[in-house]
Amino acid sequence: MPARPLPDPSTAPGAPGAVGKAFLNVRDAAEYLGLSPCTLYVWRHRRQGPPSFRMGQRGRVMYRLEALEAWVHEQEQADSRSNPALSPLSAAAQHRSGYTASA
Repeated sequence: MPARPLPDPSTAPGAPGAVGKAFLNVRDAAEYLGLSPCTLYVWRHRRQGPPSFRMGQRGRVMYRLEALEAWVHEQEQADSRSNPALSPLSAAAQHRSGYTASA
């Protein structure tokens, strides 16, 4: 199966021609995030992952492109490897009270 083209994130919602790219279905959202659609379904069931909602009479699960981008940014900030403020290497050394080192 040929790869589907990813939505252009530079086309912000509200911009001309962005109507079709403001919302992604599960398959497109999974492809955008580099995940399996099954992963998104499991996350939705567990109330994890990026925010989603049901749209239309058939209740298709959809994701806002801007919400996906915000969720990815949150994941980056929560990871100590990409956020120096969370890195244990930048934290001050902790000393235990009443602890004596024995050699």
